[in-house]
This record gives sequence, C-alpha cells and structure tokens, in this order.
Amino acid sequence: MKLPWLGACLLCLPLLAACGPGSSASPAVAPAADAAEFVARHWARPLPPQGPAPAHFTPAATSLAPTACAGCHPRQFADWGSAPHSRAMGPGLLGQLQEMGADAVEDHQACLECHAPLAEQAADLRRALAAANPAGFAPDVAGADHRDGLTCAGCHVRQRRTFGPPRADGSLPAPGTDLPHDGWIATPAFADSRFCAACHQFDASGPALNGKPLENTYEEWRASRHAREGRHCQSCHMPERRHLWRGIHDADMVRSGLAIAASEPAARDGVVAAELSIANVGVGHAFPTYVTPRVVVEIGQADRAGKPLAATVERHLIARDVSLDLATEHADTRLLPDESRRYAYRRPRDARAAALVFRIVVAPDDFYARFYRASLRDPDVRKGRAALREALRRAEASSYVLFESRRPLAGGGLSASRVASGEESR
Repeated sequence: MKLPWLGACLLCLPLLAACGPGSSASPAVAPAADAAEFVARHWARPLPPQGPAPAHFTPAATSLAPTACAGCHPRQFADWGSAPHSRAMGPGLLGQLQEMGADAVEDHQACLECHAPLAEQAADLRRALAAANPAGFAPDVAGADHRDGLTCAGCHVRQRRTFGPPRADGSLPAPGTDLPHDGWIATPAFADSRFCAACHQFDASGPALNGKPLENTYEEWRASRHAREGRHCQSCHMPERRHLWRGIHDADMVRSGLAIAASEPAARDGVVAAELSIANVGVGHAFPTYVTPRVVVEIGQADRAGKPLAATVERHLIARDVSLDLATEHADTRLLPDESRRYAYRRPRDARAAALVFRIVVAPDDFYARFYRASLRDPDVRKGRAALREALRRAEASSYVLFESRRPLAGGGLSASRVASGEESR
C-alpha cells in the first residue's frame, strides 16, 4: 500500500501583536461587513510577505516572533505556549518536510498554509531544510521561525497591520493615545466560526470519503443546534478570549461535552448483563470530529485482583475509521451533536469474575501513530527518521482513560470502587 506522503499534514487547528511604543494612531474599527468577506481576504493563501515595517516601529513591533508579543500580552502568550497551535509544526510534520527536501516549495504549502502560514516561515523552513544541520538552524528573518507553528502574527498580522476583535467591553482608546504597532483594526470576525473554518474545514475540492470531507468540523457545527443558538467555535475553545484551544487531547474538555453513565450489572443464571450510555450533550460537532482520534469503549469482567478476563471483554469503536492511504472509510461510528448511544453487555459469567469494568479510552493521535509506524518501516524514508521516531513516541503517549468504573458482581467479594476519572455522568 502506498501511503500519501502528506497524510499526517492533511490530518492536522484580545490581540497578540507585538508591543512597544509606537505611533499615536488610534485603532481603526472595521465596518460591520460580513465575516465571510473578511475571512476570505484575511486567509487568502499563500499569505503574501509582510513587507518592510514602518520606520517608526520598535524592534518588538517589527518582530514576527511570539515572544515579542509576550511583553504586552503575557496571558495570551502563556496560553498559546500551552496550546496545540504552538505545536502545529511538530516532529511528525517536520519529518515529512525533511523527506520532501528544500526545493519542494509547493508541497510545503499544502501543510504550511495552516501549520505555519506566514510567508516568512515558509522561507525560514526552506533555508532550514537546505542547511547542513536543520535541527540547529537559527532563523534570520525577524522572528519568523517555522518551528513556532501557528503564531500570533499568523492570525493577527497582515502587511504589518494588526487585526483582532474589538475590546471585550466595547470601549475604544482615547483619541491621540500612543499605541504600539499603530493600534489595531478591530473586527467581530475573530469571534465567528468562519474564522476557524479557514483551517478546520476542507472545501469541496479537498480530500473526501463517502461524500464527507476528511475535515468537516465547521459543517458539522453549522448543522447543529449550537450554531442555531449562536455558540461559535470560540465559545467553547476560547472561553473568555483565552488562547487555549483545548480539544480531544484534553480529558477534562472532552468530559465536559459528554454524559456517561454505567448501569449496575445484573448477574443471574450464569449471565452478566449491563449497559453503558454515552451522550454528546455539549460537543458542537461530531465526537470525535476528525479521522485521527480513536475512542474505544470496553466492557468486561475482571478477577479479584482487577485483572481483565480477556474472553469476556467487548470493545466498541467511536471513530471515523479510514485506511492509511486515505482511500477507504471502514466505518463512521462517531456521535453527532445531541446523539446518544447505548452499549449493552450480555455475556456468560466467568468463574473467576468478581467485577464488571467499564472503560472509555481515547487515543487522540491513533491515525498519526499508525502512519508513523508505516513510514518508519519504509526503507525509502531516510532524512526524517529521527523526527518521525519522536513523533511516534509522542503520539503513543497521548492516549488516556476518559472514564472507568468498576462494579462488583454478586458473590464476587470485591467492594465497589470508582476510579477518579469514572464519575457516572458529566
């Protein structure tokens, strides 16, 4: 099977502009134009170079580095540093880019337009790939390091002008206020889901299976009650304008969108019967929304020591399960917004069984892990092997137990215990 070399790239997510004394210009407030018009212009890719900075800009205002923003926006910078956007150029993608080589500029753009969208980052990547030691390469364009991923400037700066949402309280700086980087152009588009759709929705020409784009998050949201009730992506993923973007990798975030309940098991006539229910009560799109995660529901009997009795364990998949070559959709068992599902368990009781165990395990990077393993088995993959090995390690380490509950079986002598992560309903 021939793997799509851009597979892991295709399966990839208040102002943050640089500060320092600037001119006395006040921020211009953009007219209330349709957000789609602004987004189409703002995310017309590939993004053009920023061009030279105005002569009066300070070094901080000139720099495109996230660290230059931290002086005036420390909380946003700290949030970004903990969030997936800062890791958008991780070792899995970098390993693939190393295999492509420095001159595959158009191929780079298929990934960079979302993972590191600045033109200056693309130039930095090309120089790094051409260098003898890419890992030790230092960027020489004012802060445009490709390794920073989706940066503050990637969303907020175009042609040296800074864009962002209006102030939360609706106020404007007083006329004549001395503002860094000549102020900002304010637009409510930054609170509109269409801003996120620029990277989190494939268009009609993008890769699709069974009539559904591989990345279909915006359309899933648009078809939900969350869209009808005015809850945009930012409502959940950027609460209080926090730049956290928590998602499938964050167990607490995932639990907050689901209601999970396990019934008390009935053990009669040598048969164990029970049920686990899961409802998508708060996720504004399919759970999970993409083809990379794999969620496994496990129900099975365990002995007095808590060891699972393998022959009694049932497993159910919640995922959009696709082949590594992205050519086949094996199954789509995801939960759409407000959809609920019941998993009934009915099995003969094992003589050693003392408890019934319910577990939900989330592997956020399952597709990536399978892709990296296959890539590392390919003898033609040479330049990026070290990066891909590290990417595989990280992908395998990202799995977690979302829910676990142990219920004693009558006559088993095991007291009831619930794992900390196993609250019955969330």
